[in-house]
Amino acid sequence: MSKNIINFIATIILAILLSIFLPWWSVMTAALTTALFVPLKKAAVFFVPFLAILLFWIVYSYLLSSGNDFTLAKRIAILLPLGGNPYVLMLVTGVVGGLAAGIAAVFGKQLSLMVKKP
Repeated sequence: MSKNIINFIATIILAILLSIFLPWWSVMTAALTTALFVPLKKAAVFFVPFLAILLFWIVYSYLLSSGNDFTLAKRIAILLPLGGNPYVLMLVTGVVGGLAAGIAAVFGKQLSLMVKKP
């Protein structure tokens, strides 16, 4: 398997495990950790964890919201300028989590480069 796929899967698995015990920022910890141990190059450092957490948070928010027929998601989507569409809210949620994870992964890559230098 390529390093991109390994990093993607490891980020999702670690994010799921950490989200059981930690708050929302656990996705940042997962992305930072996988960036330290599974080295990626160039833009993949940002986009692989971004897409992993985007997918995780969209699926997770869908599973949580479908249990109550998207009632709370619809109300929050009305408060935000989203036209009351809960699916757009899930997409925005995923993008926010993805951005946090991508930035944390870039930081993890920078840490790994800093540690390797003598």
